[in-house]
Amino acid sequence: MQNEVDMGWNLKNTYAQLPKIFYTNINPTPVNSPKLIIFNDELAKSLGLNGDGLKSYDGIQILSGNKTPPNTIPIAQAYAGHQFGHFTMLGDGRAVLIGEQMTPTGELMDIQLKGSGRTPYSRSGDGRASLGPMLREYIISEAMYELGIPSSRSLSVVTTGEMIMRMEEELGAILTRVSSSHIRVGTFEYIARWGNREYLKKLADYTIKRHFPYINYEDEPYLRFLEEVIKLQAILISKWQLVGFVHGVMNTDNMAISGETIDYGPCAFIDTYIPNTVFSSIDRYGRYAYDKQPIIANWNLARFAETLLPLLDKNEEKAIEIAQDKINSFMELYEINWLNGMRKKLGIFNSEENDEILIMDLLDIMEKYNADYTNTFIALIFEEYKDMSLFESVEFKDWRKRWKLRLKRQEKSKESIIELMKNANPALIPRNHRVEEALKVAVEYEDYSKLKKFLKALKKPYEHRIEQIEYSTPAPKSNKPYRTFCGT
Repeated sequence: MQNEVDMGWNLKNTYAQLPKIFYTNINPTPVNSPKLIIFNDELAKSLGLNGDGLKSYDGIQILSGNKTPPNTIPIAQAYAGHQFGHFTMLGDGRAVLIGEQMTPTGELMDIQLKGSGRTPYSRSGDGRASLGPMLREYIISEAMYELGIPSSRSLSVVTTGEMIMRMEEELGAILTRVSSSHIRVGTFEYIARWGNREYLKKLADYTIKRHFPYINYEDEPYLRFLEEVIKLQAILISKWQLVGFVHGVMNTDNMAISGETIDYGPCAFIDTYIPNTVFSSIDRYGRYAYDKQPIIANWNLARFAETLLPLLDKNEEKAIEIAQDKINSFMELYEINWLNGMRKKLGIFNSEENDEILIMDLLDIMEKYNADYTNTFIALIFEEYKDMSLFESVEFKDWRKRWKLRLKRQEKSKESIIELMKNANPALIPRNHRVEEALKVAVEYEDYSKLKKFLKALKKPYEHRIEQIEYSTPAPKSNKPYRTFCGT
C-alpha cells in the first residue's frame, strides 16, 4: 500500500488555522468506482509529488476524495460575492480544500478537489461536477499557464462511476485543482459583511503573509496590500486581453487575490476580433464581454477596497478617500501593461507618443473586416498575408506602411523584431471548436487521444512549431454563435 512518503505529500493546513468563521471542516463525499482519466506529471513533479504513486490505486482514492492524505484537515471555504452585480452568500459548494502542498521550492500551493460532493455552502446544488466541464477546465487552465498567464492549474481528472443530472444524465468527475490560494475578493466581502474588524484583520494579515510577505512590516501594510492586488489584477487582465481570452463570469468570487485566473466556467477565446464578444449563455446583457473585462475588474477591485476600509483609517471618510485614490490607478496601470504588450506583439521595443493610435487603428481595421485576432498577428510576424480580406484592403496596406516606418525608427534588426513578436504572439490558442472536438469524443466515446494530442500541441505556444499549425485554423463559418455554459 502506498504511504505518504511514496506519494510525496507535504501538506500544511494554514488556512484551517484561521477562525472557524472562514470555513467548515468537511470530508469529500466518497464515490463508487473512480477512474483516472488524465494526470499532469509535469505539475506533480513541480509540486514534489510522486506521479506514479498518485496514479496507483491508493493515489486515485485520494484524487477522487475516497481517502485523504495523512495529517490534513479537509475544509470548504466560506465566501460571498457580487454575481452579475448582485451580492449573495456563497462558499465552496462543490469543492474541498485538502491542504496546502509545500513544494520543493518552499511555496504553498492549494490542493482542491472540485466536484467532491455537497458542503454546507451547496445551497440547492448536488456538489458534483460532470466530466465535460472538468476536462474543459483542465484544457484551458493548462493552456493559460503555457501562454504565460497567471492561473490555477489542473493536476488530474477522475471519473466517479456515478451519473449526475444536469440537462440530462452526465458522468460525474472530480478535478484536482492547484493554485497559490483560493482567497478571493468574495472572501473579504464575506468577512466584511458577517465578521468584524478583528476577523478582517486576521484574513488580511494571513493573505499578506502568504502572498505579499515583503510588505508585512511596512508602516501601512494594508494600503500596500491594496496597491499590490490592484497591480496584479492590472497585469492579469492585460494578459487576458492580449491573447483574446474571455473569462465569461467575472463575479467578485471569481477574482483571486493572488492575481491568478480561477474558476474556468463559460470561458472561451475570441477568433474573429469583435470587441463586445460574449460567449456565456447566462450573460444576457454582455456584462462580462471581452471589451468590458478591464472595467469589470476595476469595479470588482472597488468592492475589494470597500472591505479594507476599517483597516485603512479609523476615519471612514479618510479611508474612502485613500481607497478611491488607489482604485483610480487601476485603469492607468492596466493601459500601461496592455499598451506595452501590444507594442511587443507588433515588434516595437521603445515608446512613441502615437503608438496607441497605430495599435487602435489596426484593431479598428481588424474589426471592420472580421479578421481573426490571433492569426492577424501571426501573419505580421511571417509576412504571409493571405486568407483574410483584411490584407487586401486599402486601410490595411496604408496601416502596414505606417507600421514599417515605425519599426525603422527604433533601429532594431529584423531578426530581433521577429523574435520579439514571436515571444508575444502565440502560434495557437485553445480555439473553441478544437476544445469542443476534444471534449465530444472524450465524453461520448471515452476516447481521450484527441484531448491528449491537443494538450501536447498547446505546450510552448511561443515556439511556433510545425505540429501546431493544424490547430491554428479558425472554426468554419457558422450563422450560429458559439455559446458556453457554466457546467455547474
